[in-house]
Amino acid sequence: MGRGGRLPGWAALSAVAGAARRMSTPRIVVGVSGGVDSSVAAWKLAQQGEPIAGLFMQNWADDGSGDCRAEDDRRDAVAVCGVLGIAFHFRDFSGEYWSGVFEHFLAEYAAGRTPNPDVLCNREVKFKHFLDAAQALGAERIATGHYAQVAHRGGRWRLLRGADRGKDQSYFLHQLGQSQLAATLFPIGDLEKSTLRRIARDAGLPTHAKKDSTGICFIGERDFREFLGRYLPARTGEIRDPQGQRIAEHPGVFYFTLGQREGLNIGGVRGRAAAPWYVVGKDVASNVLYVDQDRDSPLLQSRWLQSEQAHWVTGAPPARRFSCTAQTRYRQPDEPCTVDVQDDGSVQVHFERPQRAVTPGQSLVLYDGKECLGGAVIAATDAPLERQLAGSSFSSEVVA
Repeated sequence: MGRGGRLPGWAALSAVAGAARRMSTPRIVVGVSGGVDSSVAAWKLAQQGEPIAGLFMQNWADDGSGDCRAEDDRRDAVAVCGVLGIAFHFRDFSGEYWSGVFEHFLAEYAAGRTPNPDVLCNREVKFKHFLDAAQALGAERIATGHYAQVAHRGGRWRLLRGADRGKDQSYFLHQLGQSQLAATLFPIGDLEKSTLRRIARDAGLPTHAKKDSTGICFIGERDFREFLGRYLPARTGEIRDPQGQRIAEHPGVFYFTLGQREGLNIGGVRGRAAAPWYVVGKDVASNVLYVDQDRDSPLLQSRWLQSEQAHWVTGAPPARRFSCTAQTRYRQPDEPCTVDVQDDGSVQVHFERPQRAVTPGQSLVLYDGKECLGGAVIAATDAPLERQLAGSSFSSEVVA
């Protein structure tokens, strides 16, 4: 660290990292993001004496209009590599991110679904193009700062939850397969976040106090509605209650997701309680948004879902029909369910109890205890309003 706790200049950092390039070919390349998690992942491997290098991925071409601090993150990644005395490499995957992740992201929102770009980013960029780049440098494996674990049992690689249940990221990694897991290390998967922060501080890593990143993968903490509006032209439309009565106006139906409360901007409605409103349905074709004041509205409840084609971490499902637990959103408590694998590779999932706001486009992820079995994109549910909107145009009497 420089005087006053500031990081040294870019030229000095580049010189330090450049000198490390003279080291032998790395056996492991660590994805250094400029955050504390990947910093400790690299530190742990360096402490084990592994010949490693760091690689920073730029996956979004920042246009300067939002809080996408790729240059700051890159500087921090170089600083960490300098402290550890390892080579620093840079790769620009923004084109691959656009075609492999972002175009799908936009298409899903335009269709009225709510996608999960972090899942695609892991599958299409971090564990595809990053892995290829690491192998081109001569590495045998990659390592990342994900909170997850890998085990080899029964002749197959298994994806396991991270030890810190609150930070576990196996949900976002469920699309990984055998070849990727065989070539991947998760050095911090056995750590609690609080322990990791202490390790980073004690090791003198310049990222030890850096705030965790949030927002869409590689896009940052910019205003989501403003950002999406630059790519999907908005069209205002009606907000209606479950009986079809007009309540207010929305700025664009694809800005909202099932169960959402924030951002509706519904003021006082004559004859209605002064209570929050929740999104219970979207009719994209008619550009109508449906809301209810009951957070647990029956219109949001489902006990069944149909997926798109499922991916299995080990290459195959445990059986054609089996019981396990599922998550339909990140950090959701495990929900017991029965899974029926269909002939086309999709799954039908029956939950033991009703689920709130299961959202098409989001990820269904299946677990057997700590093991992540795989998952799929949610295609449809048996929520009453969703079924009616999917089958025909909305009538004025959704609720009997």
